[in-house]
Amino acid sequence: MGELQLAVRFTTLSLAHMIYLYGRPLLPKMHYLHPFTVNQLDNLRYQAMSIVAARLGRAEPPLRKEVVEYMLDVDSHMWSMRRSKANFFRIMSLLSGMVSVNRWFNDVCNWKNPITSVLVHVLFLILLWYPELILPTFFLYAFLIGLWNYRYRPRHPPHMDTKLSWAEAVHPDELDEEFDTFPTSRQQDVVRMRYDRLRSIAGRIQTVAGDIATQGERLQSLLSWRDPRATSLFILFCVCAAVVLYVTPIHVVILVAGLYVLRHPRFRSKLPSVPSNFFRRLTARTDCML
Repeated sequence: MGELQLAVRFTTLSLAHMIYLYGRPLLPKMHYLHPFTVNQLDNLRYQAMSIVAARLGRAEPPLRKEVVEYMLDVDSHMWSMRRSKANFFRIMSLLSGMVSVNRWFNDVCNWKNPITSVLVHVLFLILLWYPELILPTFFLYAFLIGLWNYRYRPRHPPHMDTKLSWAEAVHPDELDEEFDTFPTSRQQDVVRMRYDRLRSIAGRIQTVAGDIATQGERLQSLLSWRDPRATSLFILFCVCAAVVLYVTPIHVVILVAGLYVLRHPRFRSKLPSVPSNFFRRLTARTDCML
């Protein structure tokens, strides 16, 4: 009862042709001039799977249709608790870098390490007075990161990762739900339990979607005169900001804003800032919903 992994490596004799293919479209020209709809793509994908399954079913030894469906990811659009957890942690892995940078920047703003904060101030002033160094510094930094990660490059071909797929800690009921047919063929009590679990997960997603919509409506209400006092204050601020930015050099504005953001904690208040309080008091359409 072992595990067999087959790795296929494709090579090319022309490196220039391989580099040229990186800039070529993945599909033929007509796929971009006259693209298919989502329903047409699903129909074509199902027809292609049926043709491949019929041919492999007549082979020796025959291959069952379920194996072909699994290899071609035909049911990738169906709900799966295991796959949802795996995709969620994939997103968290992608955002972990941004979270780390945000945590480091907060430490710099709070002067957790005074030497690092001073160096960031010096770098900020250099890039401010020499803005032509911003893009070269960014690309040079990306180049150095790429060279540093070369030591940790993958040494083996990729394979099915059970940890990435969240298959090691999957619950038996979640696995049974994933292999269930559509429509379901399970008992009514099992379907009710799974439906209640799905409702709880969808409720959290609904709450997050509502919060995003609320923030967008608050931003939109700045100029909609839904709250006349807030809109009056905002347009008055816009006029003053336009005049100040017109008569003040942009280097001075960026310098003042950067030093304000990087100021010492002694000059900070633990209470929310005035713009944050103003934004949170803006009206949204949540009260108009049933």
